Amino acid sequence: MTQFDGQATQQLYEKNLITENQFEEIIEYRSRNIFSLNIELKLLLSISVLMFTSGIGILIYDNIDSIGHIALLSILFALTCGCFYYCFKNSIGFKKAETTTESHFLEYIVLTANVLTCIFIGYLQVQYKAFGTHYGLATLVPTIVSFVCAYYFDNKSVLTIAVTGLAAYVGLTVTPQELFNGNNDFYANQSLSYSAILLGALLILWTVYSFKIKLKTHFTLIYLTFALHLISVASISNMYDDYDVSWIFFSIILAASSYYFYKVSYQLKAISLYVFMIIYAYIGFNIFLFNLFKHVDFDDFWVMFILLLPAYFIGSIVMFIKLIKKFNKETAE
Repeated sequence: MTQFDGQATQQLYEKNLITENQFEEIIEYRSRNIFSLNIELKLLLSISVLMFTSGIGILIYDNIDSIGHIALLSILFALTCGCFYYCFKNSIGFKKAETTTESHFLEYIVLTANVLTCIFIGYLQVQYKAFGTHYGLATLVPTIVSFVCAYYFDNKSVLTIAVTGLAAYVGLTVTPQELFNGNNDFYANQSLSYSAILLGALLILWTVYSFKIKLKTHFTLIYLTFALHLISVASISNMYDDYDVSWIFFSIILAASSYYFYKVSYQLKAISLYVFMIIYAYIGFNIFLFNLFKHVDFDDFWVMFILLLPAYFIGSIVMFIKLIKKFNKETAE
């Protein structure tokens, strides 16, 4: 038992939050130095799913000419059906609340089934044009399947695939490299920025409605995480455009979004939302200041500005640490 754990347990006992018998049992349990391998096992299972589905893709790519399209599609279809058969056989069915299952592998079999579904439909569209020229349907169909499976089997990993597919259907494809290089679609097409903000707002509204009807409320963090990134990235991307006043509009959107996620991060006690909210707000605030300073003559204040700049960034780091400590302290109480 570490010194921190011992002190925490002692404080609970001194505040009469636990009985003497409970205090002794905790001390005895922690003295055994038992640790959980749950996270490690889940990581290995996730890697196994990734390697299996990647292997399927490599198999298709390397043997496309020798095996044949029909044979490969048949293998994919059989594997997908087998996975779904296992899932439906071992699941407890749809429940509005969070569910648990005795099968530890069910979550990863559901994930495998959905990834294989995406591969199957994508392969079918590329090779045989199953949806004709309606390429969006090749994204929408596996997205719908993923949403259904996420809610039926109560699977957060599949829900992530579903929301990602929904964003792709809208037309949002941004990689980190494109974002930092300034080559993403938000720069090239401002209408996509509005689509991203609208999609983020719809995800927020869905979480509000889900809480109202008590439907899988534990999915809220996933939806809000996507909403935060969509709205913030779209807003920040368009704040660089100083040729018109649109950057002011996107600055207001980012400010409103930051305030909302500031409030909801406290409600959900979600440190991830809080940290990303601060980062996006900080970036947006600096871009906002930069756009304002473009219209200011710094000839007389340039030396002072250079001297104050290091202090500004150091102060920002100190403030960031204090905000995180404040959040942890207030949410722990």
